[in-house]
Amino acid sequence: MFLSLLAVTFLVALLVSFVVSRLFLNATGTILQRILSDPIYMAWVRYLMFAIYVVGISSGVRIWELERYINPTLSGERTRPLLVLNADRWVLELYRTTIGALQGIAWLLLVFFILALIGFVVVRLGEMKYGSKRVGSGGEGSA
Repeated sequence: MFLSLLAVTFLVALLVSFVVSRLFLNATGTILQRILSDPIYMAWVRYLMFAIYVVGISSGVRIWELERYINPTLSGERTRPLLVLNADRWVLELYRTTIGALQGIAWLLLVFFILALIGFVVVRLGEMKYGSKRVGSGGEGSA
């Protein structure tokens, strides 16, 4: 029963990661293309998609929580009995897996978008500075 739960939580976390990565693929690709202005941006998009999968699965499948079903826990001087995997526990674990995966991915994307915003501002400031020098030097040299 435990191995089934482990496999199902892995598949649920994988599915959640897949859906989120597909939802954000265009947005992250456009942002990275704008910031990097180089064909290498596709490698960064792939890396970000990989990071979404890693964070989603590792946040969704919480091994230390699942160990409660196979290892008795110590509570003071006595040992608590193992938890029983019934239908209610399955629903609870699947819910925890989904929420955990989404929460981990949300933090990853929040950090990415904050860094992307900083990168976008830096790129814009560089364009404004470079653009003003180019316009100013072109006008003076032609006169």
